[in-house]
Amino acid sequence: MAYQDTGINEAGAVSSGGSKRDVSNADMLATMRSRLTMAISAYSDSREDELDDLRFRAASPDNQWQWPADVLATRGSVQGQTINARPCLTINKLPQHVLQVTNDQRQNRPSGKVIPADDKADVEVAEIFNGIVRHIEYISDADVAYDTACDNQVTFGEGYFRILTEYRDDNSFEQDLRIGRIRDSFSVYMDPTIQDPCGSDAEWCFINQEITKAEYEREFPDAATLSSLAYGVGDGQLNAWINQDTVRIAEYFYIKHETKKLNQYHGGIAAMAGSPEAKQAEMMGLKPIKTRDVDVRQVKWCKTNGFEVLEERDWAGKYIPVIRVIGNEFEIDGRMYVSGLVRNAKDAQRMYNYWVSQEAEMLALAPKAPFIGYGGQFEGYEAQWKTANINNWPYLEVNPDVTDGQGGPLPLPARSQPPMASSGLLQAKAGAADDIKSSTGQYDSSLGATSNERSGRAILAREKQSDTGTYHYVDNLARAIRYATRQLVDLIPKIYDTQRIARIIGIDGDTDQAMIDPMQPMPVKKIQNEQGIVIKKIYNPNVGKYDVAVTTGPSYMTKRQESLDAMSQLLQGNPQLWAVAGDLFIKHMDWPGAQEMAARFAKTIDPKLLSDSDDPALQAANQQMQAMAQEMEQMHQMLQNVSQSMEAQTLKVKEFEAEVKAYEAETKRISAVQAGMSEEQIQDIAMGVVAAALESRGMMNQMPDMREDSMPMEMMQQDQMLPPDMILSGTEQMPPQGMPQ
Repeated sequence: MAYQDTGINEAGAVSSGGSKRDVSNADMLATMRSRLTMAISAYSDSREDELDDLRFRAASPDNQWQWPADVLATRGSVQGQTINARPCLTINKLPQHVLQVTNDQRQNRPSGKVIPADDKADVEVAEIFNGIVRHIEYISDADVAYDTACDNQVTFGEGYFRILTEYRDDNSFEQDLRIGRIRDSFSVYMDPTIQDPCGSDAEWCFINQEITKAEYEREFPDAATLSSLAYGVGDGQLNAWINQDTVRIAEYFYIKHETKKLNQYHGGIAAMAGSPEAKQAEMMGLKPIKTRDVDVRQVKWCKTNGFEVLEERDWAGKYIPVIRVIGNEFEIDGRMYVSGLVRNAKDAQRMYNYWVSQEAEMLALAPKAPFIGYGGQFEGYEAQWKTANINNWPYLEVNPDVTDGQGGPLPLPARSQPPMASSGLLQAKAGAADDIKSSTGQYDSSLGATSNERSGRAILAREKQSDTGTYHYVDNLARAIRYATRQLVDLIPKIYDTQRIARIIGIDGDTDQAMIDPMQPMPVKKIQNEQGIVIKKIYNPNVGKYDVAVTTGPSYMTKRQESLDAMSQLLQGNPQLWAVAGDLFIKHMDWPGAQEMAARFAKTIDPKLLSDSDDPALQAANQQMQAMAQEMEQMHQMLQNVSQSMEAQTLKVKEFEAEVKAYEAETKRISAVQAGMSEEQIQDIAMGVVAAALESRGMMNQMPDMREDSMPMEMMQQDQMLPPDMILSGTEQMPPQGMPQ
């Protein structure tokens, strides 16, 4: 059951700094209440004017917010009678001038770009940061938050948006970042002592809101339905129209300061005293060579009803996640004043309304122009002439018998000159319209009206002059988005603190995924397959420092259309470019089938023009081709070696065949003379043959597949030249007894 209280006990607790359930936060709550009171006082004077600016911009003929109350009292009804009431017209020209700035911002949205800031940072990780930031903006509908802040900034001088964290879903502990919209800028009270226009140096900030008691009891069942938070100018008091059935609460951001000592050790190692890094350095025997005091900032957040803390936690980032978008800012006599585009145009708009109302009144009260004629001309036709201003008579008759005294008929009746507006009145109205333009810095050319300029260059130059007069609004929004992106860069490594797959969005809107591992030592880890192709990249956003630059310009789709127009002009003047970049021209078209046609057209282009030296697949293919070329060179060398070996073997075979032929010839010659020789001569010849055979045996051992045992036996036994016991076989034989050694 929800806690119920009449408020008597809790009201007493307010003065003591906290309820009985929250005594430990008494000092913090007392400081919080004093800061809110100070902020309301500091902003009160400026916000009175800002609220009037907002009403003035939103004025219509129904609410008459552009007419001062005292003027309306003199021109309205008198004692309930409207017979003497004077017109109070509202021709509101200011929304057109405001939208001229805000819609230009929508067409040229500022965007933050993450860039490496030290030697440890990596360009690829910076692109991952950019992709994650674009994904956060997409899922948050951040354009709504930016547009609302810009509209408030241009209208009355200040707008706000914020950064939030929320769990990915109900079944996960992983958190995602969001960019939130703050519709009511008057509900934000930021530290008035800030110097940075975006509030990066703010020490505290409030976001007030009112919720229904039913919602309050559901979210905080143990809290008292009582609030001690004060109201400021324009700070939405919902209880005025829902019968006070609300409870006022506030989100309170504040920075807690703590002084710590920073030690520097040999080797460039720096660590806070007492940290694990410092303890590890001391265990290694390192002693600090330098020491200094450091102010460590911790952002705290709590939700409170003024005297009781409903929720509290530490914020992960080092900045208060509320971003301020400022218009015109002035500090006068110690008080801060802000304004927008409407402030200086209010009197000119009032004068325009007054002169338009005066013109309408003059023409409405003037009598209708009568017909003028001589007496007697209308006799007998009085009924027709009296209703001539009402009925559309086909003709009107007069009596012609009235003469001018000399017998001639009098002229026909004619209508007198109708009442005309004063030329001075028309000039005053035109002057008031010009004053509105000059006070807003926007003239006819920027509002779409025709002027003396005829060339496109002259028209663009005149529009640029008008844009220059209001450029500081877009520039201040760009600063705010840069500051918000810096906060996201600071928060992403702290929120994405576990291994996970992060969704990223490219500048062209294509979605992809990136693997995050905050534990790996390098910023980018590339995993390659056996062919050397990178198949996966793992990123660590914690390594290195990154900063943010901001760019302002047309959206990607606008640039895409502009590039299409530019390429169209180039191809019309140089048709030969179709063979070089025709696929890109078709790719930028938006009609169905354009991408398929571009892919087919690309096949007709020289592959050398389409190659990308940085493509990993192409690099791997080139490496494979180089390896194959080396293998082919090795095979060619082996073939040359084999060829040379075969030529040498062939030469040896031919030499052996020549020796065999010589041996056969010698054998035949011996057979021819054998009959006339003695036994001793035959033995001498046989011994010479054996000696020659022994010499040739060494040569045969060097020939492949040819050994002594493969020699034809016929060669050794031809014509019974040698005895069988002297025939050489696989082993070397000694000569028989009695033969010479």
